[in-house]
Amino acid sequence: MTRSLAAPAVAGLLAGVASVLATSTEILADQLETPMRIVIVGVSSVLAGVTTWATSRERAVEPGRDETPSPTQLPPIIAHFTGRTEVLADLHRWFAAHRRREPGTPPVLTIYGQGGVGKSALATRFAHEVAGHFPDGQLYFDLSGGVGESDGARIRPEEVLAGFLRALGVRLTTDPGGLRELQTLWRTWTSGKRILIFLDNAQRTEQVLDLIPPEPRCAVIVTSRRPLFLRNHHDIRLEVFTEAQGVELLARLAGGDRVAADLESAREIVRLCDHLPLAISICGGRLATRPSWTPRDLAERLRDERRRLDHLEVGRQVDTSVRASVQLSYEACTELQRRLLRMLGLLTVPDVSAWAAGALLDTSELDGADQLEALVDAQLAETSGSDVTGQTRYRLHDLVRLYAREQALRSDPQPVRRAAIERFLSGYRRRAEAYATSRWPQDWSRSGVRRRPPAGAIPGTAGQAAASDWFAAEWLGLLAAVHLARDRHMWEQAWRIGRAYCSLCHSMRAFWADWRGVAEITYEAAKELGDERAIGIALLERATAAGNYGNAAHARADAEQALEIFERLGEAWWAARAMRTIGMTYFNDGSLDRGETHLLDAIAAFQAADDPWWRARTQRNLAELRLAQHAHDAAREHAEQALAVFQRNGNRYSEAQTQRVLGEVLAAEARALLERGEEREAAARFTLAENALRFAIQAFRDRRETWEEARALRAAGSVGNPANLLQEHQHVRDAKEMLERLGDSWGVARAEYAEGHALHRRGRLPAAIEALRRAADRFAELGDRWWQARSLRTLAAFLLEAGRTVGARDMAATALDIYTGIGNAGGIARARAVLDRAEAALGGRRDGPSPGEERRRRNPGEEEAPGGTPKRDP
Repeated sequence: MTRSLAAPAVAGLLAGVASVLATSTEILADQLETPMRIVIVGVSSVLAGVTTWATSRERAVEPGRDETPSPTQLPPIIAHFTGRTEVLADLHRWFAAHRRREPGTPPVLTIYGQGGVGKSALATRFAHEVAGHFPDGQLYFDLSGGVGESDGARIRPEEVLAGFLRALGVRLTTDPGGLRELQTLWRTWTSGKRILIFLDNAQRTEQVLDLIPPEPRCAVIVTSRRPLFLRNHHDIRLEVFTEAQGVELLARLAGGDRVAADLESAREIVRLCDHLPLAISICGGRLATRPSWTPRDLAERLRDERRRLDHLEVGRQVDTSVRASVQLSYEACTELQRRLLRMLGLLTVPDVSAWAAGALLDTSELDGADQLEALVDAQLAETSGSDVTGQTRYRLHDLVRLYAREQALRSDPQPVRRAAIERFLSGYRRRAEAYATSRWPQDWSRSGVRRRPPAGAIPGTAGQAAASDWFAAEWLGLLAAVHLARDRHMWEQAWRIGRAYCSLCHSMRAFWADWRGVAEITYEAAKELGDERAIGIALLERATAAGNYGNAAHARADAEQALEIFERLGEAWWAARAMRTIGMTYFNDGSLDRGETHLLDAIAAFQAADDPWWRARTQRNLAELRLAQHAHDAAREHAEQALAVFQRNGNRYSEAQTQRVLGEVLAAEARALLERGEEREAAARFTLAENALRFAIQAFRDRRETWEEARALRAAGSVGNPANLLQEHQHVRDAKEMLERLGDSWGVARAEYAEGHALHRRGRLPAAIEALRRAADRFAELGDRWWQARSLRTLAAFLLEAGRTVGARDMAATALDIYTGIGNAGGIARARAVLDRAEAALGGRRDGPSPGEERRRRNPGEEEAPGGTPKRDP
């Protein structure tokens, strides 16, 4: 039997949310011209209160005629339908094309999507717009079976067919028999007719198949929370609103002036509603019925995740509560799928791949993937695409995540929740350690010792390219995992995941700000564990991160503390690494003599530990320091010795880095030869320098090492070959653009410095002055005093050349003060020389420069480490 009930009369119009949501429960019968009966067929998931009651208006039949009026059971269109213009246009194009083809079976349109996304609202609107093509009637049935019936178990095809047949005028005065007999009647009574059938909230394909008539001039519209894969169908997945659509809906409900007055809060409301139309509708209704509230008031309430679902509920039905809407889908899942959803709700990662589901359920990755796909079919999860490794990524809708977390806290004991999170973090830790080790094995053990892969290492992790791809796909998830471990006081996991994260960041020069934050968490975890060795390693990680931001003093303090720990523990190899880090902090701070001492000590320590890779790497660092000291012969000797080690051992990445350093040394030698007037020898040395740098650039490009490629390009732009000035300037610009994309603020500042020189060599003095001014400002912001002083001294020389003597004097004086403060003797001498020239010009003295001074004026600052210090050298 069909379910019917006489509707009570309701007087007056409802304001605010009632005008939207109450249409699903009350009909203003007293405002209609003709009597009406209401057929209750259950509650649908709706957008902005689209009706869930099927209506059939009784038409008056003229006396003496037996004609049964055509049924018009479509629900009414909601007053505030919003934001589906493009989808409607696509549906109309599909409908028109299908009518032209005249198929042998009726067209079936399936609109599916998550609860509350507005499937019924869209289907209703489209049904009304095409209803004129179906003069023999429009039929409607809600297959969900009513409130609280999650699987439609109470709705049988026989009931639906009987109701439809009665609506078409079939007098079922006797028992028509079972389903087959009713289908026979259904085929008979739809034959030759043009009828539109709207089946709302279908749960399963089987619910719909028996209700599709064979008559090709009929059409069927179906809504569902999952794809049904029907014959002759056209499936569309309805997505959530865009931000603009969400704001438009909010304005229609709450008032355009209120929303326009605080547009940013309105946008925040839409974001906090996860762009879900049902949630936005409820918010609009709340604002409409609370004139004293501003959009900011509501946004502040929604920010509290613990109560957000409470604010997105004005009733207990699926069309008045986000929680109830999600629950309907949740209850339709198996217990295993529900458990996975609950455990996913406990995570803070943006998305996961299939292994995470297996870890949370303590089952295989394949089983976990199957359960994830089931959640996708239930519209409780969605795929966020494939990452660069080819793995499918899955995420929960934000409001679903809040519901899942509620259910987990309510249903799962604390030990069960903790065990699931522990398994998840362990899975991340194993993968992170395996990829970090394959990316940079020398960071994990002495290079002369073969390190056994971490327990449970992941197959296919060999190779630096694979590690780069994995980290690019997982860095946000890995970052969230570190914070999750810290928040749950899982200190072993926090330390080990953090250590692997820092190693990956260090080797790839990526995610600078996050690297520094994770280094802090890693140190905190090591302290909580009380493990001195772990504390020492964490201190070195923190020192490296601090050094990359120009905080040499902080970096040195951490490295010195680490050295004390490792010497006390008898960890000679780690002590050597701490010595090297201390040397680099002095170097980066402009204290070249102290830096040299520590680097030489580190080289000897690595030699004693029989670690040729770290010895060669430190020799490369020493080559750069020697370059800054203008000891070109010693610099080239150290670089060539390091290069021989890397070539002999097949370390191609380190070989390319060393070719870059050798190219910088050769370029400095070429410039020195050119200053002495030895042009032929200079040209030959320029060629060697460019060849070395070209090798490095191509090697890094082939390996997709963007940061290293940018660094090599910057070096190529600083060669100073008079025959190649335009190309050099382009190299520097390319390097700066790449470093800006990577978020390397120090690297950008260094590129600005190099660009100033490149512009100066091309005779573009005003542009060169501006580039040096930007570089000085950036280094000042970063706290890198040595490079700030170098930029200011070079800027002073450029200003003096431009005749701006007062500015030149001020810049040179500031540079001199900084050099004096850091004790850089070479810098003091050079800054004083520029200052003396500026003061002489101000005093009216016109003493001409010597030939050597004239050459240095043409290339000011380049005698000081033209290729740059080895900041962030992996």
